[in-house]
Amino acid sequence: MSSTPSPDGQRPPQLSEYSLRQALHELDAKIQTLHNRAHTTAAGSTNTYKAHAEALEAKRARLAEQLVQYPTPADGSEPSVWDQIRRGIDGLREDLRNIL
Repeated sequence: MSSTPSPDGQRPPQLSEYSLRQALHELDAKIQTLHNRAHTTAAGSTNTYKAHAEALEAKRARLAEQLVQYPTPADGSEPSVWDQIRRGIDGLREDLRNIL
């Protein structure tokens, strides 16, 4: 028998801004599908669609919190690969400063 894992014990992954946006989009689609399945099941059935959707919503909220740290581009375009690499290098540089 499978069970839905609790989102409290899960650590959100460290993703780039583009990957975060893509993950949020995919989670939205999965959550919508689960809600639709929960609505179409018979009343009183023992489905886990609702619990699974709630767990995904909690995960989505954590990813959305991470997205706040990225500035929103004025033109709405996605950052280039070079911008992501530069941000990654800057993050590594900051981590090294904190270690030393």
